[in-house]
Amino acid sequence: MHPYRSHTCADLTKENVGETVRLSGWVHRIRDHGGILFVDLRDHYGVTQVLCDPDSPVFSQVETVRSEWCIRIDGNVKARDADLVNPKIPTGEVEVFVRDIEVLGSSAELPLIVFGDQEYPEETRLKYRYLDLRREVMQRNMTLRSDVVSSIRKRMWNIGFREYQTPVITASSPEGARDFLVPSRLHPGKFYALPQAPQQFKQLIMVSGFDKYFQIAPCFRDEDPRADRSPTDFYQLDMEMSFVEQQDVFDTVQPVLTGIFEEFGGGAKVDQDWPQISYRDAALWYGTDKPDLRNPLKMQVVSEHFRGSGFAIFAKLLEQDGTEIRAIPAPKGGSRKFCDRMNAFAQKEGLPGMGYIFWRDQGQGMEAAGPLAKNIGPERTGAIRQQLGLEVGDAAFFLGGKPKAFESVAAKARNVIGEELGHTEQDRFAFAWIVDFPIYEKDEETGAVDFEHNPFSMPQGGMDALNGDPLKVLGYQYDLACNGYELVSGAIRNHKLDIMIKAFEIAGYGETEVRKRFGGMVNAFQYGAPPHGGCAAGIDRIVMLLAGTSNIREVIMFPMNQRAEDLMMNAPSEPTSDQLMELGLRIIPQD
Repeated sequence: MHPYRSHTCADLTKENVGETVRLSGWVHRIRDHGGILFVDLRDHYGVTQVLCDPDSPVFSQVETVRSEWCIRIDGNVKARDADLVNPKIPTGEVEVFVRDIEVLGSSAELPLIVFGDQEYPEETRLKYRYLDLRREVMQRNMTLRSDVVSSIRKRMWNIGFREYQTPVITASSPEGARDFLVPSRLHPGKFYALPQAPQQFKQLIMVSGFDKYFQIAPCFRDEDPRADRSPTDFYQLDMEMSFVEQQDVFDTVQPVLTGIFEEFGGGAKVDQDWPQISYRDAALWYGTDKPDLRNPLKMQVVSEHFRGSGFAIFAKLLEQDGTEIRAIPAPKGGSRKFCDRMNAFAQKEGLPGMGYIFWRDQGQGMEAAGPLAKNIGPERTGAIRQQLGLEVGDAAFFLGGKPKAFESVAAKARNVIGEELGHTEQDRFAFAWIVDFPIYEKDEETGAVDFEHNPFSMPQGGMDALNGDPLKVLGYQYDLACNGYELVSGAIRNHKLDIMIKAFEIAGYGETEVRKRFGGMVNAFQYGAPPHGGCAAGIDRIVMLLAGTSNIREVIMFPMNQRAEDLMMNAPSEPTSDQLMELGLRIIPQD
């Protein structure tokens, strides 16, 4: 017999009754029923109930074991009594009577309990991640992640892609976040960078004549943490294709991701129709470029109804350039209690409040109620109601100012309204391509123009577009949103050197600097670069959605905490004096 096990803890059934077996695993739970000890023995695959009574030659040893001890047992498989069968587990019809036991690893007092659903502070869970990962939900999440990655690889190979690896020590590149720098020992004073993405390399693979590339790629960005973003590293499905247009990329990505969400989505509806929404419309309707389309509510501009009205706050606001008033319709939200709650929500988000109107039946007809209704009168409130398609029992909420100042709050408010009023459909994955991103933005304080999105995107209209107003230039860039999260980002690349240099020049990067920072790509584009494009899909976020959690750390094996610290491995740590000397570095104390 194998020294540790003849079966896993999920293998045994009634077919094994009468056999002598060997199992190894962790003591999940111990129960003493009048001198008979029942132990739930757990491994990665499942749980088997083993029991021991004073007739067992190792009863005294079994009495000493505690939760999370790692043990091996030998014993005889017995059928459970009919009224003791546990249909919730595969081994629920049998149990194993212990004849021999070996303690493979005893456990100290546990800082967190593996059995049950107790909640522990995240800091405790991350410090003792190896214990946290023993919990059933974490075993399930990590298995899901592994299965999703495996399925993605198979699907990409099946449609003609090959996987190639790109370097993880490279040069710094502006990808929209801070680099992690690595000092060079052989070249004092110079630094490598961990790649924020394999962007330049995958484009160079296309220039090299490889038609289709993909990789499950590690990416490194020194970012401020969020619940849906790792502050240090993450993995993405990175892909690129030659001789393609934007729609070709969409047609390639959709069946892969549809298949993944159908395979692992637990039976939830997976939308087959993926609308294409312009960045401008997404901001207008949803306040965000990653809208949750399970919520059908759309914002609308209602500025004309408040211009010159009796509501002085909005009327005066509209006298300023670049301002507007938007309304969020709220069908079934027509109660003062709900309206006051949403107003308080806006105040918590840092706004003075959120105006509202709700419509009620007063017996002799419909009446608009709320502070705004009193100030602007029945004619204007009636016009607003008609524009928004609302009826008795409905409400509308209003935000005003320069859109970029209130859109993020409006987006959150729309989500809250959809959830609380039951408009957001559950058990559904709703996808949308967000297209026509602006390439540039202007700093309102300095007036300087810089890249708003990916600097390597091909501008729509090519060189002609770059000779006009840069703030009107749109790129062949796209994101894929799902249930309020950005899952994919990509672009048709700027493969023409003259257009690329002009694009960077507009953002303040001279040709000399472009050639210095992107020398490899600049040189390569002189030798017959093909039209190409692609995208990257966030593995962590995909698994997060499939696992039904909103915290990305629940689907990463060993994540950092919110302060980008690894509490388990004590990183980041202070270098030794010898290490600093070897690298020619010294630490300057912060005041």
